[in-house]
Amino acid sequence: MSSLPTKAGLVLAQILASASAALAAGDPAAGKTVFASHCAVCHAIEAGQNKVGPTLIDIVGSKSGSVPGFDFSAAMKEANITWDEANLDKYLANPSGFVHGTKMFVNLPGETDRQNVIAYLATLKK
Repeated sequence: MSSLPTKAGLVLAQILASASAALAAGDPAAGKTVFASHCAVCHAIEAGQNKVGPTLIDIVGSKSGSVPGFDFSAAMKEANITWDEANLDKYLANPSGFVHGTKMFVNLPGETDRQNVIAYLATLKK
């Protein structure tokens, strides 16, 4: 009986590791293409160039509602989310479901597209 929690813990660790590996497995080049066709109309990738949405340079690892000069919704300002791969994946899949009251209304339903866009966003540094 005492081995059950250990086995369950190992299974959980494997699931979490595979989920992290899947997110990290995105293709930045493919993500750049998806970004250009789905995201660039609202988001810039240059520092200080906010559009309908905030610039996304240095977004990976940043806190929600922290891009200078962008007028975030109260919900986003108060969300206190760190934009890591897992949170970006949840947000891109269903923005208003993840942050109720966000201004973002477009989702990215395809898991592969999300992983690729996240990999691309991770390359955007000042």
